[in-house]
Amino acid sequence: MGKRIAIIGAGAVGGYAGAHLVRAGEDVTFVDMWPEHVEAMRRDGLRITHLRDVPEFSVPVRALHITDLQGVAKERPFDIAFLCVKAYDTAWASTMVRQYLAPGGYCVSLQNCMNEETIASVVGWGRTLGAIASSITVELMTPGHVHRNSGKGGAAHTVFRVGEVHGRITDRAREVTALLAQADSALTTTNLWGERWSKLVVNAMSNGISASTGLISREVLLDDGLRQFTARLGAEAIRTGQALGYALEEVFHMDPELIARAGEGDPAARRAYDEQRIAEAGKPGGGAHRPSMGQDMVKGRRTEIEFLNGFIVERAKAVGIATPANAALTGIVKRVERGELQPDPRHIRELRLN
Repeated sequence: MGKRIAIIGAGAVGGYAGAHLVRAGEDVTFVDMWPEHVEAMRRDGLRITHLRDVPEFSVPVRALHITDLQGVAKERPFDIAFLCVKAYDTAWASTMVRQYLAPGGYCVSLQNCMNEETIASVVGWGRTLGAIASSITVELMTPGHVHRNSGKGGAAHTVFRVGEVHGRITDRAREVTALLAQADSALTTTNLWGERWSKLVVNAMSNGISASTGLISREVLLDDGLRQFTARLGAEAIRTGQALGYALEEVFHMDPELIARAGEGDPAARRAYDEQRIAEAGKPGGGAHRPSMGQDMVKGRRTEIEFLNGFIVERAKAVGIATPANAALTGIVKRVERGELQPDPRHIRELRLN
């Protein structure tokens, strides 16, 4: 018998990856908290579209409301559970799925932020893997419809990076890599924590800016002041990651050291950073998407700001690094989220940071 797979949180990333697994013939059960989305999947299946180069497709899927999951107790348990929920839902989602895991089953964090420690506190380190979705730019447009604001990454950019928390290459890490390769390019890494922190830097530089300003990525990149602030955010996050001992990977296809120096005011690094990011905005489809936290703000959902920029601020304190830009952005996003402010670029432009 093949592996039984659960997708806990069938939103943008979970829906995208899971639909490709179903298309490849895998045994997949989707579990989601949005009733209309579950009903749409049950009725019409999951529809996947791309901005360019990839034909759309739809697949019939098995979708459960979280209130239906208890019925799995009468079935063969799950071998692999992909956790694709927001960071703030990780603890309860891990607890919920734990009792439906096979004796040798395990969880894979296919999420933003750094959630492996939270998952391991529930299911154990030996049953915890991580998977990064790099520059995937997907969005749950309407119930049952996931859209990717690009084509496939393919050979030009490896999208999925799968790793064990201890850094060794294992058969199960290779297995998860092969599964995710059904959706797009994938590799097995010995550097999960470096990959994870590098993705955290990417999100810290883009998500909160979109949420607080209401702008899409291209509009941020073409604004000199906002673009420089993204470098400042990145510099603080990169220096924190380096101090914590992580071996960072590329960030936005750049050496993280260049971004750090740009954010710290080095003229040559700033020119190189600006050139790369402006060129990115000018590519077909480049920057034409709204980062996930910007999507959450538009939809009135809770953001992950405390698990992204706020998390960086928290970890930086432990190693004696100042992170005023990340702290300021965290505060602004919280105020916009509470309705005390409306999204506006002025929130960032009017900051006065020493």
